[in-house]
Amino acid sequence: MSDRSFDLWVYLSRTPLLWLTVTLFAYLVAERFSAATGRHPLANPVLHAVWMIAGVLLLTGTPYKVYFDGAQFVHFLLGPATVALALPLYENRSVVLRSLVPMTVALMIGSVTAVGSVLLIARAFGMPEVVLISVAPKSVTAGVAMGISQQLGGDAALTAVTVIMTGIVGAIVVTPMMNFLGIKDWRARGFAIGLAAHGIGTARAFQVHPLAGTFAGIAMGLNAFLTAILVPLALAILTPS
Repeated sequence: MSDRSFDLWVYLSRTPLLWLTVTLFAYLVAERFSAATGRHPLANPVLHAVWMIAGVLLLTGTPYKVYFDGAQFVHFLLGPATVALALPLYENRSVVLRSLVPMTVALMIGSVTAVGSVLLIARAFGMPEVVLISVAPKSVTAGVAMGISQQLGGDAALTAVTVIMTGIVGAIVVTPMMNFLGIKDWRARGFAIGLAAHGIGTARAFQVHPLAGTFAGIAMGLNAFLTAILVPLALAILTPS
């Protein structure tokens, strides 16, 4: 690479638009690949966009902070995207109202299990308190999970990693698992994945069936609210001062 080309790359690498473009391009490629495979679970767009972007950062020696400064607009859009889930909720309000009781029971059991299981496993392996705090909200959408972690003294970066891993694994295994278990009710399938795998799981649910996506969005929102209450309580029990 000539000095002139290197100088041009240094300039572009610090331009916010470059990393936003890289992010969108990687996701577009991953989305096309997913569509070409008939939405196969292993062709999850988020999973493949992540490794492509990570590869570009590694090859160019770009620090994550520089990348995030450019791509943070995508992070900002997480909020409006979550709020937009209210539209399918409104369109299916009659179905939702008929399912309030089972949804409430599933929400309580699922939220307690999601928080309690990861804390018990982490504690069994002797993880320090900062790790316990960071992984506790793993099943909540990234913006809320990172906020919970930061407020309680956790590592927001570690929280983000566990949230993304949880979402990707959930999105990959949910369809084969539900098919294997013979669960055909789209409400139950959607609510389960939204509760366990937040936004990434909800996106997968919408790919499979619109009603599943609607209930996944409901579960994601309700679980975020309940987890914000459960995490401090669970940590107080497991890590008494």
